[in-house]
This record gives sequence, C-alpha cells and structure tokens, in this order.
Amino acid sequence: MTAPLPKHLVFGQPREFRGLAIAPIFDFGQEATLDYLTLDEAFDQSGIEITETSDSGSVPELKLENKVDTPVLLLDGEELVGAKQNRVVNLTLLVPALATTVIPVSCVESGRWSYRSSNFERTDRTHFARGRAKKMASVSRSMRQSGSRHSDQGEVWSEIDRKFSAMESESHTSAMADMYQDAAPTLEEYVSELNPEPHQVGAFYFLHGQLVGMDLFDKAGTYARLNSKLVKSYAIDALEVSPSDRQRASLSEALRFLEVIEGGQWERYESVGIGEDHRLLSGHMASAVLAVDGQTIHLSGFVTEQAPSGYRPGRRRRRNL
Repeated sequence: MTAPLPKHLVFGQPREFRGLAIAPIFDFGQEATLDYLTLDEAFDQSGIEITETSDSGSVPELKLENKVDTPVLLLDGEELVGAKQNRVVNLTLLVPALATTVIPVSCVESGRWSYRSSNFERTDRTHFARGRAKKMASVSRSMRQSGSRHSDQGEVWSEIDRKFSAMESESHTSAMADMYQDAAPTLEEYVSELNPEPHQVGAFYFLHGQLVGMDLFDKAGTYARLNSKLVKSYAIDALEVSPSDRQRASLSEALRFLEVIEGGQWERYESVGIGEDHRLLSGHMASAVLAVDGQTIHLSGFVTEQAPSGYRPGRRRRRNL
C-alpha cells in the first residue's frame, strides 16, 4: 500500500548555516483542521502528566495522562527528563483527549536508574538526527516482527556513546542531555539563523551537502512550534567533524528521495494513540507516517547509512520555488 501523503506542496531552495542546510516545504492551501496540542503546549496548560508505569518502572514504557479535552501530539524523538532515567519517544503519537496511555520510549541515560523526580518534564530538544534514524529503523523492524514499538535499546546506547566521543563531551550518567547542554550556545545560533518561514510545513535537512532526512506536518503552526527542536537535532550532528569533500545541498536530491518514499511499499499498523502508523524500510531508507482519517499528520524519513540508489525522477505534481 502507499502512504497518505499531501498532494499540493511547494519546495524552496536550501538555506545553509555552518554545515546544516534546510530546504523548506510549503503548503499555501487550506490548513488541516484536526485539532490537537503539541507536547509543549500541553505542558504549558498543565494538561499532561508523564510518569513511570509503576514504582519499579519499565525502561521501554511510560504512562501519559492527558487531562485536557484535546489530543496531544508527541513527536518521534522528543526527550523527556526526570523520574528514573531520561527517555525519548519512539514514534510520533496522537494521544487521545482525557485518556491515560502507555507510550513506547527508549532510554537516553544509561547510567541512572533512580528517581530524580516523580514526573517527567519536557525539554527543548529531540534525539539527534543520526540516532533518531537508527531508532526509527529498529522500531519499524520491531513492529514488523512482533507488533511491538520497542527500539533496539543497545543500539540506542551505543550510538549515544559514539556521539559523546565524537563531540568530546562527557556525562556522569551517559545522559544525552549533557551533550546538548555542552553545545547549547552554538545550537541556539543555528535556531536563530534557520527560523521557519510563513506557510512552511516541513523541511529536507542536509549535513555538509548530503541529504539526511525530512519532516513534514499537516500544519504550519505545528512545524513552527517544533522547528527549534528539529534544527538542534540536525545541528548537533553538523558539529561533528565535517567531510573534506563538502558538497552543496541539492533540492533535486531531496525530490528524488521523496519520490522513493511515495513509491515505496508501506506497511500499515493501528497507532498506539489516534490514527494509523505507516512504516517504510527500503534499502538505506527509513520512513514513517502518522495519519488520521487518511490525512498525514506527520511524515518523517531518513537516509540511514548512505544515499538510496536507484532514484528515478518521475512526473511531479508539485512545483518548486
């Protein structure tokens, strides 16, 4: 089956800052009407409470209580800190209104398993892009093989260890949060330079000229609220040693990537929350869609190791700026 993707999008040319280039995706049509809050908006309204599933806890799961009469959107990779150890969300979820839901997560703090607080708090970041890509692929394999939404937790920890080494950063509890804290002033410069544009609903992201991934939402407002977290997740990877053969980001490469996504053989699953999950694993690509009633709420895709081969540009129903 094919994933339910938007049909009328406009693509802008990449903007670059210190090794990270962003090619914006616009939708100038009527915005989607599905009403929901982002995770940060829900926290701002004191409308959400996230805890361990029990006093003893469970590494791959957390309990989320939505206290407001509006669904809440959690982005794949958003980090939650506190309780017995810091976690990231395993896949994008739309949590029902006035409901308690067990959500799948991964640990990003391997050196702690003791209470720091009773509840989790939100952060201004997501899992770094390379780790998010690997996690997406492993969660997709888990869904295919067993129906669970678990990641390869060992791989998550291994990738965080690699990242600490590459960033020349340290943490007493191997907490991903600490490497972000070390790089915070520089990451804010990226956010300031790569702010969202009017009608922007998503972007393709390039590191040193190489396409790495994309995120696309149903609303410009959603993208604007999440832009800072997404930019930081790619920017912190841009801070690693850059290749000597740096290239210029190419929009044509991004459009070929999207064509592979559109033509892929997608697998469909019922979501943990509202809607349906669509997953695609193809060669060196991992992609996921959360859809509700045939409408794409969030699409994300990554080049997991190297650029997919066999791109064949076809007829495009979209246009570029």
